[in-house]
Amino acid sequence: MFCARFSLSLQRIFPFYRMMKIDEKTGLVLEGGGMRGVFTSGVLDAFMKHGVEFPYIVAVSAGACNGMSYVSRQPGRARRSNIEMLEKYDYISIRNLLLKGNIFDPQLLYERFPFELLPFDFDTFFQSPTDFEMVVANCLTGEAEYLSERHDPQRALDIVQASSSLPYVSKIVMVDGKPMLDGGIVDSIPVQHAISKGYERNVVVLTRNRGYRKTGHDWKIPHFFYRKYPRLREALSHRLEIYNRQLEYVEQLEQEGRVVCIRPERPLEVERLEKDAQKLERLYEEGFSLGDRFCEASP
Repeated sequence: MFCARFSLSLQRIFPFYRMMKIDEKTGLVLEGGGMRGVFTSGVLDAFMKHGVEFPYIVAVSAGACNGMSYVSRQPGRARRSNIEMLEKYDYISIRNLLLKGNIFDPQLLYERFPFELLPFDFDTFFQSPTDFEMVVANCLTGEAEYLSERHDPQRALDIVQASSSLPYVSKIVMVDGKPMLDGGIVDSIPVQHAISKGYERNVVVLTRNRGYRKTGHDWKIPHFFYRKYPRLREALSHRLEIYNRQLEYVEQLEQEGRVVCIRPERPLEVERLEKDAQKLERLYEEGFSLGDRFCEASP
């Protein structure tokens, strides 16, 4: 079921929203952001509550993890993974980084969760009519790739793991024989890709408040980092500049009425590697509330 049209009341609830028809030409774009992705979990749970679906989704990093549970129609699964299971298993730690090469425990997240502790509905995921793409960074080319999987559970998990593998604190993940890392390195908000696929109108779920920009300066990555991947180093050397340009582009599209953005209303207290369950729960609830109001405002 597609949400047909945003009503005028949407403008009163979200001052920057404009009328937009959601149909077979409307895409959904999901930003990453590590544990800030619990905001996206809330938004998508609200979408599922209202039966809102999109024909196309492109997602990166934490957005890809959340997007998988959305496409598999499993409300609450991403919240449990990001909040309840984090409290129980403490899967973000320096110990993981030292012992396993990943600050997030990959065995827990990509083996025990989907097959044992939080069973993932691969059948529903693969049968979904939604075209779902996840963004990864190709370490050899330093460019983004947009991958999907409709049949193989292990390849789907490899893609989402690669998309979520933060540089410096995660191992490189091999997908189709190619070394991959977090898609946010090269395309944190893949709205331009959605447009290139023919989706001129998009709903964009962001994990930063309006007007946010990264501060500081990019720096050239020393050669002893990723020494076999000079193009990846080059991409990492321009992350801040690229991300801020993408934010400006999204805000321009928003003003033109070509996208609507659902984003936190205030600067976040949640960090990328946040472990405080109360902070995470508050951000999830904000996302759910805004997603709920978003859907209720449409006929």
